[in-house]
Amino acid sequence: MAHVHKLVLKGQTVPISTIQRIIKNNVNQCRKVSTNQGLWAAKTHDENTSSPVPVGEVKRYATDCMVSVGVKEDHASALADVLVAADYRGHYSHGLNRLEMYVQDIKSKICDGNAIPTVLKDKYSTALVNGQNSLGPVVGNFCMNLAIEKAKKHGVGWVAANNSNHYGIAGWYSMLAANQGLMGLSFTSTSPLVAPTRAKTATLGTNPITLAAPALNGDQFVLDMATCTVAVGKIELQRRKGLPIPEGWAIDTDGKITTSADVAMKGCLMPLGGAEETSGYKGYGLATLVEIFCGISAGATYGPNIRRWMDTKRKADLGQCFIAVDPECFASGFQTRMSDLMSHLRHMEPADPTKPILVAGDPERAHIALVDAEGGIRYHVNQINASAALAEKLKVKPMKHI
Repeated sequence: MAHVHKLVLKGQTVPISTIQRIIKNNVNQCRKVSTNQGLWAAKTHDENTSSPVPVGEVKRYATDCMVSVGVKEDHASALADVLVAADYRGHYSHGLNRLEMYVQDIKSKICDGNAIPTVLKDKYSTALVNGQNSLGPVVGNFCMNLAIEKAKKHGVGWVAANNSNHYGIAGWYSMLAANQGLMGLSFTSTSPLVAPTRAKTATLGTNPITLAAPALNGDQFVLDMATCTVAVGKIELQRRKGLPIPEGWAIDTDGKITTSADVAMKGCLMPLGGAEETSGYKGYGLATLVEIFCGISAGATYGPNIRRWMDTKRKADLGQCFIAVDPECFASGFQTRMSDLMSHLRHMEPADPTKPILVAGDPERAHIALVDAEGGIRYHVNQINASAALAEKLKVKPMKHI
């Protein structure tokens, strides 16, 4: 277990180059890390898996794609950082898998990739921001940096944003705060894909929740989770691979649980917990909490009023929330206690000796260590083919493999 305890990432956010500075420690241990939804750290390399693509090369490709459709360099780079971080951390549903969606939003002019967010209200520790329909990561970085600034001055910074777009992995923004010794939280509303408990039509989004808290020596607790059983991107990946989905992920148009990825995309996702019998109403409640923090508080669209997934006929107008808290405003020794708690959890005796107890953020650190050890990110061959097709379509240089 000590091996996983040593996988400490120092600097998990902007720029991508800093993410690559990770302790390369016992990669074999990383390969053993797993969850009930598949391998956390490494997947079996077969004919369906590409050779490694250097992290910097993935960012170059993503940036070039966005610049090719008219997005200015710094905004394209901000988006690429978030997408690459997702794949680097092992969350492939929110990395290159999402790039073509952003490209299409710009090409259809439903999103203004060069717009700069503005502050509508600013009072002490709070602010309301108009994202000006800019790229989600541009809005997200702007808002969390503002929240951080307020937290350093007032102890707490709470920023709500409207008129935003899909902003990538939520954990990116909470880690911005944690990297500066603060607790960071972020939430976003999304297109209605989740059916409330006892319903058979979608009304709420996947509505993620994230908290990043700093510990000693660069260690961090990084929780980043959807409030539904699984993010829609995971179902998209299963469909791309031609594989079924586990029971409890989604329901069909009649409200019945399905294991077909194709049927699931026509039906609805299930809230965290799944069916009512397995406490799905708790996930339903958490998803509604996110709507309150985001769309309701920010005056953005919310719940069933948000545009449908992949609909580019009208702008998204997503509501988002960013919170930074200075733990030194409370009892001193926060990071010491965080390290003590995480160390205790990591060193507990596991029920299965091959599956050590982890804390939120450990699977991602293990995946990053593996990527660094192999010299790049491995992708499913279908993703590689899709990326090559997009590169040809946009007339940009395709990604180079090792």
